[in-house]
Amino acid sequence: MYKTDLSKYNNDWYKKSNLTRGFLMSVLWFLVNNVFIKSYLLIPVALKLMVLRLFGAKIGKNVMMKHGINIKYPWNLEIGNNVWLGECLWIDNLGKVKIGDNACLSQGSMLLSGNHDYSKETFDLMIKDIIIEEGVWIGAKAVVCGGVTCYSHSVLSVNSVATKNLESYSIYQGNPAQRIRERNIAIG
Repeated sequence: MYKTDLSKYNNDWYKKSNLTRGFLMSVLWFLVNNVFIKSYLLIPVALKLMVLRLFGAKIGKNVMMKHGINIKYPWNLEIGNNVWLGECLWIDNLGKVKIGDNACLSQGSMLLSGNHDYSKETFDLMIKDIIIEEGVWIGAKAVVCGGVTCYSHSVLSVNSVATKNLESYSIYQGNPAQRIRERNIAIG
């Protein structure tokens, strides 16, 4: 049995891996994110997308961004075509986050690629990438945790938490999210 001792916490390995972007770039992004992306000001989507691209995000065509979105590191973000990003979405992308074509991330949803290892006294930082494939719908206030892949056309319903991969064409609900049924989609 042990006790957590946060005085022993050390994430220097992560700080060093991010030095390629530099401290000044991170500070500049913090300011720009709050003015252009996280803001509730009426800023045109085209300008928001341009700013994200300037900071290294890879973004496809016809992406819709609502207000109040928070993106930790745009250089760790890839967004496909025809993607909808809802109000107050939080992309906490310490690791890579890839969002496929025609995906919808609803208001208040969260993509959390970082976590801590509660089983260790030092509460180590853990980083795992997130993949949202084509046609996925992440419901309002739902959470996708690090290391999860939401396969093609899966649905994570309102207020649910995905801690494991979501199968294609399936609907998930709850905390932790469980598959409740198949998703039927008319093709034609």
